[in-house]
Amino acid sequence: MIRRTPLALSVLLALGLTGTAQAAGTLNFANWSDYYPPELLKKFEADTGIKATLDAYDSNETLLAKLKAGGGNYDVIVPSDSFIQIMVQEDLLQKFDKSQLPNLKNLAPTFQSLDFDPGHDYTVPYLWGTTGYSYDAKAVPGGVVEESWKAFFEPPAELKGKVVALNSADDLYPPAARYLGIDVCTENPQDAKKIQELLLKQKDMLAMYNSDGTIERMAAGEVAMHQQWNGAFHRAKEQRDSLVYVYPKEGISAFIDNFAIPKGASNVKEAHVFINWMMQPENIAAASNFAKYNNAIAGAEQFMDKALFEDPAINTPKDKLDRLRPFQLCSPKALKLRSTVWTKLKK
Repeated sequence: MIRRTPLALSVLLALGLTGTAQAAGTLNFANWSDYYPPELLKKFEADTGIKATLDAYDSNETLLAKLKAGGGNYDVIVPSDSFIQIMVQEDLLQKFDKSQLPNLKNLAPTFQSLDFDPGHDYTVPYLWGTTGYSYDAKAVPGGVVEESWKAFFEPPAELKGKVVALNSADDLYPPAARYLGIDVCTENPQDAKKIQELLLKQKDMLAMYNSDGTIERMAAGEVAMHQQWNGAFHRAKEQRDSLVYVYPKEGISAFIDNFAIPKGASNVKEAHVFINWMMQPENIAAASNFAKYNNAIAGAEQFMDKALFEDPAINTPKDKLDRLRPFQLCSPKALKLRSTVWTKLKK
């Protein structure tokens, strides 16, 4: 039997989704690879009568390109905080009808107003985490590395070809800037040149740039070090206990991935039903338990796996909290410099 809270039941009644009088319709959902439990989508179908499909992409850049090209035919997408205002400015997202999202009141206080979308006009949080890096204690010289970006950006010679970086400027450029003591939103071409030089030097040491397969690569011991999201690290460590997650002293990016409805969505009503349904504590908790990331819904913790709270990579230790760096929206000039560096790096 599917468990429903009184709140969830009242919402379903209001929408006419209980019993045999289920809603007709379809939902085309797109999310990051391996970031949503298939069985939860089945539960959504059972609860609502809406037939859902799930497509995957590997980066915000890939999603943005699809939306700009008019492809995908998606009803709900999951862009990161760093891409929300870009998508809004390019008129790629549509505003919510908040009357169809009564569960917005379930957002925890910390997430009720966010800089990139203060009124939740276009987005609501899905999962959040950090982007650091991990290493295999059995594969690095001496078995331990300093809590710094140094080992990642300037790895020892023994690790050549055994280090992987994420394949996104927004994941790689900010930590490089922080390591060098440069503002991540610098508008100074000389600063950007220093970041570019560091990344070009690092490139010679890397096995690849890849945002897919981070869990499998580290769990199998294919590489010794990997820039990685904390939830992916948790899943890899479950398979290989010699892995260590690093909170660099120079700062580590905290990210929030978000539900949004793209302009031109075919099934807007169904999109609202899905997003509202995902703001029920037991539903978002199921996503957290699968992907191993925290969420923004008050009350979800009672449905979440205890192991998530015991892993310091997920439950940031108090003495590391001051190392977290929330998303910072940069000026067009700063973003152009970042894009130029990335283009030269990937030639």
